[in-house]
Amino acid sequence: MLKINHPLEPLNAQEVQLAVMTLRDSGKVTPTTRFVSVSLREPDKAFVHAFTGKETFVREASAVLFDNGTNACFETVVSITHRKVLSWKHIPGVQPTMTADEQIECEKAVLASPEFKAALKRQYGIEDTKLVMVDIWSAGNYGSEEDRTMRLARPLCFLRMDPTDNGYAKPIEGLRPVVDLNAMKVIRVEDHGHWPLPPQQSNYSADRATIFRGGIKPLTIVQSEGPSFEVEGNQVRWQKWSFVIGFNGREGLTLNHLCYQDGGRKRSVLYRGSLSEMVVPYGDPAPQQARKNAFDAGEYGLGYCANSLELGCDCLGFIKYFDGNLCTSRGELMTIKNAVCMHEEDYGILWKHTDRRLNTPEVRRSRRLVISSIDRKSTR
Repeated sequence: MLKINHPLEPLNAQEVQLAVMTLRDSGKVTPTTRFVSVSLREPDKAFVHAFTGKETFVREASAVLFDNGTNACFETVVSITHRKVLSWKHIPGVQPTMTADEQIECEKAVLASPEFKAALKRQYGIEDTKLVMVDIWSAGNYGSEEDRTMRLARPLCFLRMDPTDNGYAKPIEGLRPVVDLNAMKVIRVEDHGHWPLPPQQSNYSADRATIFRGGIKPLTIVQSEGPSFEVEGNQVRWQKWSFVIGFNGREGLTLNHLCYQDGGRKRSVLYRGSLSEMVVPYGDPAPQQARKNAFDAGEYGLGYCANSLELGCDCLGFIKYFDGNLCTSRGELMTIKNAVCMHEEDYGILWKHTDRRLNTPEVRRSRRLVISSIDRKSTR
């Protein structure tokens, strides 16, 4: 087992696998159970504040599971240290986050649906679905005929002109399939009439764009003596600041136990910082769009949507990367390489003063420490 330096460090790959294995060994996981999330169960705040680095501590995981066979959601707590399930609680009448696996399976179900294929041919003359994109979207609860406890999706569909095209430029606006995610089956296709596909090509990828800004020469950032931050595990020390970088499937990046060394006293400034939710109400009153809104953290999981970041593309200079260790809905390890990056940057003049009598200008430059996680839903 890898050494854990701080009780708020996120679960590493071995711990995620141990949590899943412990849940499987409990006998409560069925063939139709999905692992929606497995993340650190944070210890008591008082223990963290008193932690000096010498104390021993147990590691626990919180897991959310969903059984497609019984349409039932469960919250569990697992002791990774003792390899034991500590609690297993049924949460009735709720639907947890849609998983990455369900997004893939939902697309396949829509493209295989005879009803959807017939609607595509009728409205758009499309017979080959190879270039059709299907994006899973939460159905929400709008008092429709379906039971609000059903696990439903109302995907948005798009058309590519070739396998690498930007499909979002050509929405198939008139058709909205509704999918039962438990059965992974299209239960109906909402037909809102024929909406012409936009004729223009709108692919802005680097290998297709014809016009780029000119006159920009390479900008090289060099830190010949290395960075000013120190990293031990997921603990970071920079200037007089210290904190722990966390990551989980729902929120993605978190900052934990952020403290400032104020003389002989370590002051707690922020115990836990995260993006708890990001709500996007699109506000289009058209019948096929009116239900379109997104709760990005709760419905899709910001961590599960995180990109693997790259040097020179997402961050510049001396970069420290942190992986995100999650699991698929079938309990397999899912590691997002470089899910978080950290670097220092020069942020211009912070303060400048000139005494006209001495003619000795004084300047202090601003130095920032930037911690980034970037995904399909948000940037922070």
